[in-house]
Amino acid sequence: MSTGSPSQDAQHDFSRARRARLLSDVARRLRGEPDDVAMILPFEEVVDALGRVGQVDRGLQVVQLDDIVGTVDRAADFDRGFRPTTQRLRSRWERIAAAQRRGEAMPPVSLFKVGDLYFVRDGHHRVSVAKSQGRDDIDAYVTEVTTKLKLSHDLRVSELPLKDHERLFRERVPLTPQQRARISLSDPWDFGWLAEMVEAWGFRMMQERGHFADRYEVANLWFEQEYAPVSDMLSEGGLTEPEETEAEAYMRLAGQRYLLLRTHEWSDEIVNRLRRGNDKKRRRLPRRRRRARY
Repeated sequence: MSTGSPSQDAQHDFSRARRARLLSDVARRLRGEPDDVAMILPFEEVVDALGRVGQVDRGLQVVQLDDIVGTVDRAADFDRGFRPTTQRLRSRWERIAAAQRRGEAMPPVSLFKVGDLYFVRDGHHRVSVAKSQGRDDIDAYVTEVTTKLKLSHDLRVSELPLKDHERLFRERVPLTPQQRARISLSDPWDFGWLAEMVEAWGFRMMQERGHFADRYEVANLWFEQEYAPVSDMLSEGGLTEPEETEAEAYMRLAGQRYLLLRTHEWSDEIVNRLRRGNDKKRRRLPRRRRRARY
């Protein structure tokens, strides 16, 4: 809607954007979604968690506004939809909105690209105004940043520690993509524990075989000879719990096996002994004691 006065229309644009942000918050809470679903992604924290590899200048491009989800340094000023979160942005925001309504040319914004998503380096107000006025795209100078882990469109701020620990786990235990697909953990700290278990398994394997194996060989042998067959055996033996992932069940039961039986071996008898009469005793064990070191 236009009144014919760019300045007045810009004021309405800002009020509408602020109202849309508040209504979005209400709807999110009614749906029971976590608060950080609407939080804008911080660029440095994201690339640190994913593992920065390098960057390259991609020049001037046309970028879809819905793919811009993050910021370099304005996380407190905008939500993930680039709606303003504070009234102190009003003056500059309205000046840009009025200029756009008058048809004035705007310089391209500056963006970092990570995966298929973008982070604003310069031009936050221009992006916010463009989205508020219903535009689909914007001109931008793009710098593409490559990372070790892929950035997913639904990544939340609270998941960044998980990504950071997952990246370190992948460096210590370089599995293939197909193998990694079976490793899922809810607690970020567990990636460190699992990496220690793999490295300890590799050390024992090298002692038994009498020759050195690099991380790639250890990771592959651990997965093929230990993790996959043992996880299948534990599942078939009814030792996993409904709320656990496969990897969490493996870690829990490997720790219980050593605490109860003082062995690193797996067999049908070991599985049966774990199953018999130890549930109450295991539940009393503190969380970290369950995950005994190898």
